[in-house]
Amino acid sequence: MDRAHIVLVALPILLFCRDIFNLFTPRPPKPTLYHYHQIADPDEQDPDPQTEQQEILQEPLKFPVQKSNDIGETGVGNTVNIDFCTSCSYRGNAITMKNMLATSYPGMTVILANHPASLPKRLFSKLVPVIQVGIIGTILGGEHIFQRLGMLPPPSWYQSLQANRFGSIATSWLLGNFLQSFLESTGAFEVYCNGELVFSKLKEERFPSEIELRDLVGNKLAANSRTVLKS
Repeated sequence: MDRAHIVLVALPILLFCRDIFNLFTPRPPKPTLYHYHQIADPDEQDPDPQTEQQEILQEPLKFPVQKSNDIGETGVGNTVNIDFCTSCSYRGNAITMKNMLATSYPGMTVILANHPASLPKRLFSKLVPVIQVGIIGTILGGEHIFQRLGMLPPPSWYQSLQANRFGSIATSWLLGNFLQSFLESTGAFEVYCNGELVFSKLKEERFPSEIELRDLVGNKLAANSRTVLKS
């Protein structure tokens, strides 16, 4: 087996082992972000204009502030987790809801995270790139591979792939990407307030409106506040 065949065989195995390792590796803690105008350092250089523009775009939008007699106008000490499907392009909805909650309840911590698919789907989605590389490698160097394996003539399915080499490669690449995206998507948009579920797109089969989600979180904060006062 020459070097080209070794690379074609070793590369999918290496990619698969790396994905399996990353699958079970815990995520590192998120670093604390400081704005350049909060800490003045005379030796610090001026920030990049592009970075400053991105920070301005990510600032919370101005939404009407929720007023409640029980919890006031603050969400200090409370945490809302929004777990959404990143493969479904729900990030824009999640950021909008985060900005709305941060404006309605100042001091509240809103955490965005991906809602992962089930473990079997995640494992199978890691096999898809390996299968893609294997099919493409077989199409490009199949004659030598089957010759080394003593399979002469090559199988009939290989002859079919060779008859339209470019179409076979493009089809395997597109279908593989579609299958991987399908396996990683969950369609989830789950909102938790202090660890308690307040809205689930998987159950409701719809997105919450901004006013609806604000009221759901406000009611949960008010209920928790009354429980603390009674205890």
